[in-house]
Amino acid sequence: MWRCVAVLSLAVPVAGLAVADAGFGGAGRSRSVAARAPAPPPPHAGFSYQLGGAFAAAPAVGVVDRDRGARPAAGQYNICYVNAFQTQPAELRWWRVRHRGLLLARHGHPIVDRTWNEQLLDTSTPAKRRSLLRIVGGWIDGCARAGYQAVEPDNLDSWDRSQGILTRADNLAFAAQLVGRAHARGLAIAQKNAAEVAPSGRRPAFDFAIAEECQPNAECDAYVRAYRNEVIEIEYPDNGGAKNFAAACRARGARISIVYRDRNVTPAGQPGYLEQTCK
Repeated sequence: MWRCVAVLSLAVPVAGLAVADAGFGGAGRSRSVAARAPAPPPPHAGFSYQLGGAFAAAPAVGVVDRDRGARPAAGQYNICYVNAFQTQPAELRWWRVRHRGLLLARHGHPIVDRTWNEQLLDTSTPAKRRSLLRIVGGWIDGCARAGYQAVEPDNLDSWDRSQGILTRADNLAFAAQLVGRAHARGLAIAQKNAAEVAPSGRRPAFDFAIAEECQPNAECDAYVRAYRNEVIEIEYPDNGGAKNFAAACRARGARISIVYRDRNVTPAGQPGYLEQTCK
């Protein structure tokens, strides 16, 4: 799992795009919104993961994933990365000054994902989810305005790092709102990780899946069963290395998009850059 330092975008929700706190599938979407049917990424396409900085993708690449602060790549299918359930490190001060009540804490002590130094967002009540939607939904609106075709909301599984404060149901309820907002803006939306909810994720309204390190974690089959060939798999050299990547390509490389990427998602031309697809 990788986190980028996003450019702070405080876009406000577009009028008429409010989404109720309801179940999956955008069932609570405002009836005034006529959502367009979003197209997921083309299956089994070349994929470039560019969260560390935008660069010109190889000619065989058909799908590019960039941070919400970056411009989409011309002529390709573009996915917009949004850290939807945790804070970006560079934005933590803004959250604490402007929206402290939406940050997860226990007895005044912040609940932090120590691996990435990101404080968790508090999805525990309908009121807080509505407030979070005004912010994260605004970012999704910005992705649509910029010309992206899909959105990747990261950290769906933050309940695992919440010290028991958040539940799976809390995060899935907020995810339902994000699904509705994305679809209302004509964007496809990915289930990011959380293999344990893949079967239920497909039934409601996630359009495709992005799975990190599913080969070493023995989770890939869960995504493929739920999403068939509409899965993007990312493997890293520091967790099983080339051997795992080769195994992933043998098992699924003819059906889904698989990329072997350096953990820092370094732009092409910089030291440490690694990006390979199955041959």
